[in-house]
Amino acid sequence: MAVDAGHRRQRMREPLRMLRGVLQTGRSCTRKPQFKSRRPKNFPPGPTPLPVLGNLHNLSLDNPLRDFERLRFKYGNVYSLYLGSKPMVMLCGVQAIKEALVNKGVEFAGRPQDMYVNITTENKGVILADYGPRWKEHRRFALMTLRNFGLGKQSMEERILGEIQHTTAELEKSVGSTLSPQVMFHNASSNIICQVLFGMRFDYNDWTMKEIVRCFTENAKLANGPWAMLFDSVPWIRHFPLPFNKAFTNINTVQSIAVPWITEHKRTRVSGQPRDFVDCYLDELEMRSKNPGSTFSEDLLSMYSLDLHFAGTDTTSNTLLTGFLYLMTNPDIQERCQAEIDRVLGDKEKPCFEDRHDMPYVQAVIHEMQRVANTVPLSVFHNTTKDTEVMGYTIPKGTMIIPNLSSVLSEEGQWKFPHGFHPENFLNDQGEFVKPEAFMPFSAGPRMCLGEGLARMELFLITVTLLRKFTFIWPEDAGEPDYTPVYGVTLTPKPYLMKVQLRETL
Repeated sequence: MAVDAGHRRQRMREPLRMLRGVLQTGRSCTRKPQFKSRRPKNFPPGPTPLPVLGNLHNLSLDNPLRDFERLRFKYGNVYSLYLGSKPMVMLCGVQAIKEALVNKGVEFAGRPQDMYVNITTENKGVILADYGPRWKEHRRFALMTLRNFGLGKQSMEERILGEIQHTTAELEKSVGSTLSPQVMFHNASSNIICQVLFGMRFDYNDWTMKEIVRCFTENAKLANGPWAMLFDSVPWIRHFPLPFNKAFTNINTVQSIAVPWITEHKRTRVSGQPRDFVDCYLDELEMRSKNPGSTFSEDLLSMYSLDLHFAGTDTTSNTLLTGFLYLMTNPDIQERCQAEIDRVLGDKEKPCFEDRHDMPYVQAVIHEMQRVANTVPLSVFHNTTKDTEVMGYTIPKGTMIIPNLSSVLSEEGQWKFPHGFHPENFLNDQGEFVKPEAFMPFSAGPRMCLGEGLARMELFLITVTLLRKFTFIWPEDAGEPDYTPVYGVTLTPKPYLMKVQLRETL
């Protein structure tokens, strides 16, 4: 068995060795001028691409964020790269991203449709859908349905607070000892959105929950990783049994879980009396059944709901993981939060979302969690819907656009303290909560994350409830904390342990 495993590892490494050889040859290529003409007139500048690979040789395939920043310093806030033969434009900084995504939102509202993540999801989701009637109708439906199910209302608060009871029960089991919070935060976030979408929740040790979280986590790491880049830029490797195929297997796994849920909804639903998001979609589908132009279809429903499930799970859980890592390693910040929570809540049984207005410091800490977590560093890739311009450059229709949100969330001149963890970034001189223009963790413009409202409510209620009851401590034997995140579609902290203590009753 050990020999077989060694052979498998050898076969998996071989394509990377081939790639390194191609890249090394490319670096010594002396015929660079013949590729310069590939850039259209007045297109943003950038490094010279190689045949077949484009600019992959300019990027670290396991984590290209530092390379993107290095290229920004060389070429400016708007520059171009080639992914294979496909041109893409990187937008950096508040000014460029706001001009494109906000001021010219519709012109930059498309999505590339031939990328690894699109093929993985069979182009059936809403997040990756191209700009057009189907996306507009499904986004409008999602926003309306989330509002109807209590987003911003007490009913949604009750769902979140109900789930937090299970989280606190898990933590109480570990009082005085250490635990790994990764699965716990992922499960909590997953259950909250799962109740909204499917009307059900799962025990944290349930196989179904573990399997969904595993598939989502693995696909998030694959989607912006080296194998996805190779899949997008070197089409001939798609026929080989390489690691990118794992994402297709994972999608089939979660589909096999979700489809029976939808089948059961169809069997038990009462028309006009929806219990959850899926029922609402089936009602809408029934209502539109005689409209030949409708974009709603049962074929889209399972991937659509899973799309929202992933978006509502990974970003929130990774923000919480990052936030509590910093709270443990900055006990003075944690204590100041707890003092404000105690003062504002007093004898109240539980917090409500409105309490945030009386907690400027807690608000600042939660927003700093989001800024430092930088959960979706490259947003979701956009496409131009027509010939347009940004910052004086000409961008043809159909060009892939990458908003580098990392560049905004740590931009010099936009933050008092662009590096490190500093809640003061969100406080004015009077100690009041303020939100700088550069705070864009949910992106901006027409394609802004539609789950922002739910995420904000979750982050506040979970953080306040847990800090009110527990103190979180960095274990003495854990060594120095490593804040370096693991790269993927979403950034996640490296696994860590936390020590939990009950706070003294005040």
